[in-house]
Amino acid sequence: MQAKTNFLKLSLLILLILNTNSMNAQNNINESHPLNVQQQCIVSIAALTAVGDIPHLKTQLNQGLDAGLTINEIKEVLVQLYAYCGFPRSLNGINTFMILIEERKAKGKIDVEGEDASPIPYEANKYNTGKQTLQTLTGQEEKGPKTGANAFAPIIDTFLKEHLFADIFSRDVLTHQQRELATISVLSAMGGTAPQLQFHLAVGLNIGLSQAQLIQIFSIIETHIGKQQAQIARDVLSSMAK
Repeated sequence: MQAKTNFLKLSLLILLILNTNSMNAQNNINESHPLNVQQQCIVSIAALTAVGDIPHLKTQLNQGLDAGLTINEIKEVLVQLYAYCGFPRSLNGINTFMILIEERKAKGKIDVEGEDASPIPYEANKYNTGKQTLQTLTGQEEKGPKTGANAFAPIIDTFLKEHLFADIFSRDVLTHQQRELATISVLSAMGGTAPQLQFHLAVGLNIGLSQAQLIQIFSIIETHIGKQQAQIARDVLSSMAK
């Protein structure tokens, strides 16, 4: 009986060690893997769209296609951005992309259209779908009464859940990580969005982006937008560790 008990304890210890090693290995993989070329292009496209720098945006859109992003993936990034930087900047980005595609066609370049979005199963209702998506992103269950802006203006909570996190984030053209790359980039490029940036940095970490990858985003922001905005974003990330 004692031998059996010792065996079970040893087995549990081995499983614990293996699980810990697996988690550590995964963390090391995330930390050592920089953003790939496609991810870097999403960052630069989102940031340049947000600030309305059309000439440089066109260059980065071109690089995104050359890096293997599909037409629909880039379109999806540009469409999502209206929720963060407004319809004018989003539409300007889309119109720039349209022109670029035609120019590439004229040069004989064939770009992959890519998959379109699948129908979204809203189940019981759109609000609950958005709420579930948000809980997946944050890793936290939403409980209790509304607080802050959602309590003060309840309709904004409805818009966020039903439109941003149900209509937009539920579309499967992009992964949640790709969407957060775009969102973090927009918020880093624009001024006065530190609270929202902090929220989305936390979401990014929760869904598998590493701190090293977030810091790489800020380096891209520094290259394409400027040192000041990049440093503000770095400061926001640093403040989260305190």
